[in-house]
Amino acid sequence: MASPSARVSLGAKLIRWSRRQARNLPWRCALDPAPSRTGHTAGAPEPGGAGPYRIWISEIMLQQTRVETVIPYYRSFLKRFPRVKSLARSDRQSVLRVWEGLGYYSRARNLHRAAREIVSSFNGRFPRSAADWERLPGVGRYTAAAIASLAYNERAIALDANAKRILARIYAYQRALRGTRAERDLAVRFQSARGASAPGKFFQAMMDLGQLVCLPRQPLCSECPIASHCESKRLGIQNRLPLRPKPARIPHYDVTAAVILRSDKVLLARRPEGKILGGMWEFPGGKRERGESLPACLRRELREELGVSVRVLEPIAVVQHAFTHFRITLHVFRCDSMRGRPRPIDGAAVRWVRIVRLRLFPMGRADRIVAGRIADR
Repeated sequence: MASPSARVSLGAKLIRWSRRQARNLPWRCALDPAPSRTGHTAGAPEPGGAGPYRIWISEIMLQQTRVETVIPYYRSFLKRFPRVKSLARSDRQSVLRVWEGLGYYSRARNLHRAAREIVSSFNGRFPRSAADWERLPGVGRYTAAAIASLAYNERAIALDANAKRILARIYAYQRALRGTRAERDLAVRFQSARGASAPGKFFQAMMDLGQLVCLPRQPLCSECPIASHCESKRLGIQNRLPLRPKPARIPHYDVTAAVILRSDKVLLARRPEGKILGGMWEFPGGKRERGESLPACLRRELREELGVSVRVLEPIAVVQHAFTHFRITLHVFRCDSMRGRPRPIDGAAVRWVRIVRLRLFPMGRADRIVAGRIADR
């Protein structure tokens, strides 16, 4: 195990490496000089590079999402909503439309709610501490610590997957990285590794190291600036750490959807806010039950969701899609002979939409594929 004095120098060594190797990311914040102690207002120019608003947006987008995927969405989002006030003034559907394709749509809904809260409850000023950030919708412990560390140099403990992996290897931590004990153990090691280093710079350096060198599999130890501090490298077990729990089986569901046309219009339903893809528009339908045929499933779902009866005709498309904890196969059918007036029995809204205007309605990835095929017919 590295000596206490050596551990103190680890943070400084890592930051020096990061100055040379840091990725050029659009949300990176220059942390010298530190932001003013008076705080930033929601509409004021933000000193020091990115500032709290842009750091906040990037940290929310980066949850469960790769950097290269986030970058174009981040730029589009900032172009549409350059300040928290413009985000707060917007309607929910506009936010979801800009977010479309990035997934995990509760993040967009929570961003919108939090922006309105910052403007209305915080008098237009961003929170300064991790504890205050954590009170906002969609901001958990890690995200709050990351924002406070990057924007205000607070000595918060920000443990994401990169930091946990690096710490597990440096200290040869041989427990699975889940549960309160692992969080507590790694928090102590995070503080030890950081030492007296500037919190924001250290956090950025940890992210760079995890993305560029200390990779999930086959770490590039020969390129690591802190290899001399790494206990797992000394023991030759760096490729076995961190310990990985056995992955859970990912369930699969067959889901049906109806394309019901009326002249140049198609029927869409909006999902309830509290459900997955809440607030997004979709072609109505639902999950097939055990022993049920696909047409029977679709007829049942339309009765339950919209209060209508239809005749199921030919299949239009089959779309494979993966969510975080499950996968679906979406079976899309053309339907006609609708009896009854569609109404949102199990949804937020229902609307006849001109096919040429489908692009204006926020949808999940699978439904957007279907919309594209309809528009091309």
